[in-house]
Amino acid sequence: MKREESTNSCTLNTAVENCFQTLTDDEMLLLENNLVVVNYKKGEILCKQGTLASHIMYICNGLVKIYMESEAGSLILKVLPAGNLIGLSALLDNNNIFRYSAYAYQDCKLRLIDIRVFKQLIRQNNSFANQVINLLCENQIQTQTRFFAFTQKQSFGRIADTLMCLSNNIFKMDEFELPLSRKELAELTGLTPESVIRILSKFKNDRVIEIDGKVFKIINKKKLQQISEYG
Repeated sequence: MKREESTNSCTLNTAVENCFQTLTDDEMLLLENNLVVVNYKKGEILCKQGTLASHIMYICNGLVKIYMESEAGSLILKVLPAGNLIGLSALLDNNNIFRYSAYAYQDCKLRLIDIRVFKQLIRQNNSFANQVINLLCENQIQTQTRFFAFTQKQSFGRIADTLMCLSNNIFKMDEFELPLSRKELAELTGLTPESVIRILSKFKNDRVIEIDGKVFKIINKKKLQQISEYG
């Protein structure tokens, strides 16, 4: 399947299912025998930056925030919907710790795959290893384009960029209920909550979007894309 290129970089685009489709029946059985399914409530921490990573996490359903934190504050790296993996950076030999934290924006169901088995599959299945490399590269590109947007785009462009990403890559529809608060949307765009509210009001008044509580509807996608690219 050909993937459309996009400058909207709040999430990943590569289909994780491609990884598991390369596994043999025996390898899939090994995988299934070495995972547990865990349900998390909205607001729970899925993994904590700096802690030992015993599992690679596959998101079955829900929406997850991936972020880094320090004493000075936190920075959102991406938002991941169902069908994504958490913890690939922990595959580094002799240093398998989570490089970031993950937080449940919604109730989530995750499959926790034993990291030792995940590494074993990488070693013995070249096609699986190649797909994991693709995902790691996608992570790198997503991070680079996201921070390029942070440094090069004005506030209107950042908000438009994020709305396009949410519409195209996460919810895959022009009308969606956004589980993020205005404060969380501000964190995602690197702006203040006041700036986010002001820009959303401007978009609404200009008939680019409609907002009804947490429900967003993009009514002029061409205009929003133009703001995303040039705003």
